Amino acid sequence: MTKGKAAQMPATDTQRSGEASSGLGRLREAARRDRQLRFTNLMHHLTVDLLREAYHALRRDAATGVDGMTWQEYGETLESRLPDLHDRVQSGRYRAQPSRRIWLPKPDGRERPIGIASLEDKIVQQALVWVLEQIYEEDFVDFSYGFRPGRAPHDALDALYVGLSRQKVDWVLDLDIESFFDRIDHDWLMKFLEVRIGDPRVLRLIRKWLKAGVQDEEGTRTETQEGTPQGAVISPLLANVYLHYALDLGASRWEHDEAQGAMLMVRYADDVVVGFQSHRDAERFREWLTERLGKFRLTLHPTKTRLIEFGRFAAARRAARGEGKPETFDFLGFTHICSKTKKHGWFTVRRQTMKKRLRAKIRQVCEALMRHRHESVEKQGRWLRSVVQGHFNYYAVPGNKPSLETFRTEVIKGWLRALRRRSQRGQSFPWERLSRHVRKWIPTARILHPYPSQRLSVTHPR
Repeated sequence: MTKGKAAQMPATDTQRSGEASSGLGRLREAARRDRQLRFTNLMHHLTVDLLREAYHALRRDAATGVDGMTWQEYGETLESRLPDLHDRVQSGRYRAQPSRRIWLPKPDGRERPIGIASLEDKIVQQALVWVLEQIYEEDFVDFSYGFRPGRAPHDALDALYVGLSRQKVDWVLDLDIESFFDRIDHDWLMKFLEVRIGDPRVLRLIRKWLKAGVQDEEGTRTETQEGTPQGAVISPLLANVYLHYALDLGASRWEHDEAQGAMLMVRYADDVVVGFQSHRDAERFREWLTERLGKFRLTLHPTKTRLIEFGRFAAARRAARGEGKPETFDFLGFTHICSKTKKHGWFTVRRQTMKKRLRAKIRQVCEALMRHRHESVEKQGRWLRSVVQGHFNYYAVPGNKPSLETFRTEVIKGWLRALRRRSQRGQSFPWERLSRHVRKWIPTARILHPYPSQRLSVTHPR
C-alpha cells in the first residue's frame, strides 16, 4: 500500500501544553518502545490541569447537552467545579449523562442523528482522548487519516491523488460501510481496547459513555446497545480503534500475503478507497472484506460500494471495447475523474467539487440570504465573505477553479435576488450598485492548496 505520509501539522497550543503538563510525552515513548505493552495505570493522567485544558479546548458556541450547561456558565465557577469533577472521575462516582439527540439535514435530503454530550462529559472525554492518542498514534497505520492529530482531509486527498497518479492502479474499490457509527458492536470495541488498555477504570469510563443512551427533544431516554453517538468528542477515536482492528490490520496483511499486483488504500474515518492493479485482486479483496467485516457486525452497503475501472489505461481499454469514459468516484467532497494534462497529455486525476454538495451549498446560502435580506448590505457582505472564503479554503485545490467560480457566481446572483426582493420595485437595487459591494466583500476564486506532490513525500513499495 502507499507508504506516503502527510507532513505533520503542528499541534495546537492546547495539545502541546497538555502533553507537557501531564507527562503524556512519556506515555507515548512507552507506547513506541513496546507495541505489545498493555497500560494498566492511565487514570492518574486525568489531572485537574488536563481537565482545565480540555475545558478550554471545547467550542465556546457549541450546542448544549441534556444538562443545558453552556461553556460560559460552567466557566464562571470553573476552579471550584474542576476539583469536584476530578474527584468523581477518580473515585468512580462520575456518571455519564445521555446525549441529546438532534437531527441534521444531509445533502440528499435525509437526516442524520447527532448526539450532543453534556459539558462535563465533553471535558472528560477530551482529556481521555489526549491520553489515549499517545498510545494509538503509535499503533494506527499510515493510510488512516481521519480525526487524527496533525492530519487533515487534504492529506488523505493528496495521498490518494499521488497513489492513483503514480502507482500501477487500474481499478478502484469505493467502499461504503453501511451505518458504521450506528453499528459499532460494544463488545468487540471493548475487546479491541483491551489489547492495549489494561486499566479497568478507563474501560469502565468508556463503557459508561457507550451505555449512557440518548434523549430526544421530548425527554424520552433510549438505551444504546450498539454504536457510538456521532458528535461525541470521543467517538472519532473509538471509531478509529474499531476500524484499526476490524479493517486496517487485516487489509495490511492481505496486501502482503494475497495481493498479486500493486495496491493502495486511503481511509478517512469510515470513508475508504482501495486501488488495485489487478481486477482479480479487487474482486478477491471485496469478498475477503465482506466476510471479515461480517465477523465484526459490519456490512458493506450493497449499492454504494462500487468497483470501477479507473487509472491511466482505463480510458483506452474502455474505448477499445466501445464503452464510454471511465467512471468517477467521490471521496471527501470531491469527484475524482480520469484526465490528462494539457501540456503533455499525461494521465492525471482531476478533482472537482461534488455537484450534489455544490448545489446544496448554493441553495443553503441563497435561502439564508433571502431570510436576512432586510439586514444591512454591509452585514450581509461580511457574512458572505466568511462563507465564500470558508468554501474556498476547503475546495480550492488545483484543477477545481471552474467549480469555485460557479459557486462564487451563483452566490452573487442569489445576493442580488435577495436585495431586489427588499422592495416591491424589482429593479430598485441595480447591478452597478451591487458590483461595488461584490468587489469589497466577495473573495476572488483562486487556488489555495499546493499540488499533492508538493505536500507529500511518497515512497513506492513496489
